[in-house]
Amino acid sequence: MTRKQGKQSSIIFNNKVLVLAICLLSFLQACSVKESSAKKEQPNIVWIFSDDHSYQTIGAYGGRLQELNPTPNIDKMAAEGMRFDKCYVENSICAPSRAALLTGKMSHKNGKFTNTKRHPFNHDQQQFQKILRHNGYETAMIGKIHLDGNMQGFDYWEVLPGQGKYYNPEFITEQGRTSYKGEYVSDVITDRALNWLNNNRTKDKPFLLMVHHKAPHRNWDPAERYMDMYEDVTIPEPHNLFDEYKTKGEAANKQKLDIATSMNLVRDLKAEGKAYANDPRYKSRREWLAKNKPEGKELVKWKYQTYMKDYLRCIYSVDESVGKIMEALKEQGLDKNTIVMYSSDQGFYMGEHGWFDKRMMYEESFRTPLIVKWPGTVKPGSVNNDLVQNIDFAETFLDIAGLPIPKDMQGKSIVPLLEGNTPDDWRTSLYYHYYEYPGAHSVRKHEGVANKNYKLIRFYGKDVPNGEEWEFFDLKNDPAEMVNLYQKAEMKDQIAEMKKELDRLRKHYEVTDQ
Repeated sequence: MTRKQGKQSSIIFNNKVLVLAICLLSFLQACSVKESSAKKEQPNIVWIFSDDHSYQTIGAYGGRLQELNPTPNIDKMAAEGMRFDKCYVENSICAPSRAALLTGKMSHKNGKFTNTKRHPFNHDQQQFQKILRHNGYETAMIGKIHLDGNMQGFDYWEVLPGQGKYYNPEFITEQGRTSYKGEYVSDVITDRALNWLNNNRTKDKPFLLMVHHKAPHRNWDPAERYMDMYEDVTIPEPHNLFDEYKTKGEAANKQKLDIATSMNLVRDLKAEGKAYANDPRYKSRREWLAKNKPEGKELVKWKYQTYMKDYLRCIYSVDESVGKIMEALKEQGLDKNTIVMYSSDQGFYMGEHGWFDKRMMYEESFRTPLIVKWPGTVKPGSVNNDLVQNIDFAETFLDIAGLPIPKDMQGKSIVPLLEGNTPDDWRTSLYYHYYEYPGAHSVRKHEGVANKNYKLIRFYGKDVPNGEEWEFFDLKNDPAEMVNLYQKAEMKDQIAEMKKELDRLRKHYEVTDQ
């Protein structure tokens, strides 16, 4: 080889090395960008959860109360995100609903059948926040959880004992109890959540923040600053405020959900008794009631107005909290990479069927609100009509984080729905089961199946005639579920199909009798 040829070979070799080096550098840069992108795509999650908040009292859902503008901040979330119109629970009562939220499982699988201590919640079982935390998320829970015992899977938790109190609330942490004298519970929950968000979290880690409000749970004790709201307003009544349950059975006729006899003037309406006698917030109603002494339907109407106004005032504090949290996310530059979800542990009766409370499989308590804002993923102002259930939430959180979903969870991630796509195998029916009888409000045990057209309910057990009674509703023609069609011959085929579907769901979810 000549000197010239050697020099040319050296140049070629050096060029190849340079090309390889450039390729390697480009590959490493691509990997770095990909890794950075992956981290960016792993969003923060803020879950805001209220207690007994009905979809009927959220402005974004329309209805008879929309003009009262009860929830401007939640409505803004809906305008910027997705509103779910067919989100339901698997057991319409506080503690079981929260157990379903954490585990992604129905009551018979997570063990929390009722609110009572007869069915304690096993904190040692699998819960979604434990999986998030194990995979790099920082996790926090603040507010009402209604599950006895120390929380697990949270880097920080501060929760109300049991139901908690509206005024002068106490909170439990791993270090013990803290009392907030002279403060209102919704304000404390909001402040503690913002304190964690602004000051206590690890800034370079994705996070899950669960903000759980007590409001608007019974006994609807509003913040003093909102006591004048709706004072001179007449709240529209539901058309079935005086439902007589003529086609329904023992369960509907012998419950203790009715405003007429089960809503009391002392605890619920603060209109009689010693507890609120010197409270200036309730002076005018006490004086009016003592002077006018309404009876019969007039008393029911007055109770309804008083109940609804206190309820809506409690909600306004929750809505105010939503606004503050959204603003804090924006101020910290977190709003673009944070998914914010708003829901409630179940629905609630706003006088429909003459009732308050929940428990029944009828629409108002079976259905719960769900609103999701996810910038860059959810189309603003979109509405989803797929059947969603609270057993889906745990799976959704894991999917958002890009983590595998345990096979024993019973729900489905709603991420595809949030992206605007409904999977071909998405559910077409829902299973429901309520267990707490004998118990508060005397609602009989029942299970049922519902799709978009029909609902079949089976009441069973003690104090049900012959141990079992059925109700069947045509939801398209009777959305208020006023007429039980179970005995109608023309519905024989539809009822048979729904019974078949009920049996299928029982097997699918491995339901055990209780």
